[in-house]
This record gives sequence, C-alpha cells and structure tokens, in this order.
Amino acid sequence: MPKIKLAILIPAYNEGTVIGPVIAAIPKTLEYVLGIKTVVIDDGSKDATGQAARAAGAIVLRHRINRGVGVATTTGLTAARRLDADIAVTMDADGQHDPAELAKMITPIRLGQADIVVGTRLTNPEGMPAIRRIGNQLMNGILRVFWGIRTTDSQSGYRAYGREALERLHVTTGGFEVCTEILYVAKQDGLRVAEVPITTIYTDYSRAKGQNPITALLTFLRFLARVLMG
Repeated sequence: MPKIKLAILIPAYNEGTVIGPVIAAIPKTLEYVLGIKTVVIDDGSKDATGQAARAAGAIVLRHRINRGVGVATTTGLTAARRLDADIAVTMDADGQHDPAELAKMITPIRLGQADIVVGTRLTNPEGMPAIRRIGNQLMNGILRVFWGIRTTDSQSGYRAYGREALERLHVTTGGFEVCTEILYVAKQDGLRVAEVPITTIYTDYSRAKGQNPITALLTFLRFLARVLMG
C-alpha cells in the first residue's frame, strides 16, 4: 500500500503557553505515512502563539486579526491542498487531543472506508465537563431532527479529511458553527463520514474553553441563518 502525505492543522488563538508542547507531542513518523507537516493557523493572536509554534517546527500561517475558528480551519484546509496532502487532520491547540491517536484517526480514510473521520468523545466521556456534554448532545439532536445527520460528537475538533473531502469540502462559517457546517456539507455532497472513539486530555486550561449549552444554541442559530440565506 502506498504511503501518504499527512498534514496536521492546528487553529490557534492566544495559545502561546501550550502550543509548543502540543506540536512536540505530534509523532515524527507513522506507519504508512511518507511525511508529516504541521501547520498552525495563528488566528490574530495577541501573544507569542506564532513564535512558539514556529520555534517548535511548525509552518505558521497568520491572520492579522482574529477571524474565528471556522475561518482558521478553512485556511488550514486550503494549506493542506497546497501541500498536496493526502489526508489532513485538525487538532485543537489547547492540548485536548492525543497525537498518539493519529494513526487511528486516519485509518478509515487510508483504507478507503471514509472521506471524513470524526473523533468522538461521547463514547468515552470520562472527565468531560457535564455542561459541555449537554451542549454537544443538544447539537447532535438538532442535526438529527433537522437534517437526519446522526453523530455522537458533532462538535469534536479532532477530525481527518481525505483527498476527496479536501477537494470538495468548502465551508463559509467563521465561528464554532464550522463543526456543524462540515457535517451538513458532507451529507449534501455525499461524502462518507465515519467516527472513531478518542480520549480527551482535560486540564484546567482546556476545561475553560469550548462550548456550553447556550453557546451551542447560538452556534446553531448562526448556522441555521447561514443555511436559510443560502
């Protein structure tokens, strides 16, 4: 089986204190992988995120102003296409995602079983803050009711995208609603989505980030408005 080119995409905003160790934890080699390039999208950070990421060996793309995780993700996916990556994996910058699970994340795509892989936390929610779990389940239910999309973790940022998805997937939202939009667009375009269970590394730092039921609802309303406006 031919080896693949892998891009790791990390949207980051004011993560200067943690981004270095996050990059350092990414494996240098993986079975069936020809090369790994790490790309940090510095989304207008006011701290030393970009400098720390560059010092850790990442390619750094910088937005002059903070434009939101959705725009940062789009910038990363564009970079993956330009790097001619066969698979791109998005990871959170706060250290929540375990790089040791990269092989598991890319396997369904490498074997031709999926175009997009979502790392699901809700099959192993130990340590996940209850309010975040509720917000996630709220979005899961909305996706199922409105569009028939069945997912156990619609808000997970740990995702893998194969070449087909990289070429066909174009998103327009700027904030956290990008997680929802990607699943919506994938269904519209007939892209195959698989889930794999992941563990999540929760610290006091990472617990302070992410969505709660209120922000999840606001995220949905922004996304619904975008869908209705075409």
